[in-house]
Amino acid sequence: MTPPMDYPGNLFIVAAPSGAGKSSLVKALLELDSHVRPSVSHTTRPPRGQEKHGREYFFVSEPDFEAMVQADAFVEWAHVHKHRYGTSKKAIEERMGQGADVVLEIDYQGALQIKKVFANAISIFILPPSWEELRARLERRGEDKPDVIELRLRNAAVEVAQAQQFDFVIINELFERALFDLKAIVHAQRLKFSAQLRQRPETFRALHII
Repeated sequence: MTPPMDYPGNLFIVAAPSGAGKSSLVKALLELDSHVRPSVSHTTRPPRGQEKHGREYFFVSEPDFEAMVQADAFVEWAHVHKHRYGTSKKAIEERMGQGADVVLEIDYQGALQIKKVFANAISIFILPPSWEELRARLERRGEDKPDVIELRLRNAAVEVAQAQQFDFVIINELFERALFDLKAIVHAQRLKFSAQLRQRPETFRALHII
């Protein structure tokens, strides 16, 4: 199998505390850039709102998830908000091998684990502009009970402290500005020497660079 560093596609890892706007930003990026493909994770939590199996997540039972863990099917998995989430290594490798850029929404624990497997992955952390705004966004979302919101805020205090371990940080105060920043990171990564070499090796050979 092709080593991770030799895949023509790039891997972007986006992490954030709940309510920071991670999912909205990634969704907008996918709509604007057809070369970016989503990585769909497995989770034991039930669907929320209009979520569908195989689109936002693969919703699986605890026994099925555990079977995948034992089969070493995940590049990473973690407990988050009382549920388990995992990322299929095979799915990422296949899409990157086809030359697509893959974007993965994930918690900070998973992001740090994936960086150990995919050395060329680009990690991006989304921060809210303030704790007050984060609480307001969670409440406006209307998906969680008050006790769950408090749990998410407590977890957020731990999560935001990990931002310093990421390659890039975006403060999502104005959505349009945050989306511009995310697009800029993706475009800049594609222009790095190593990324261009993986994507267009024939050009570098023709120019006698390699």
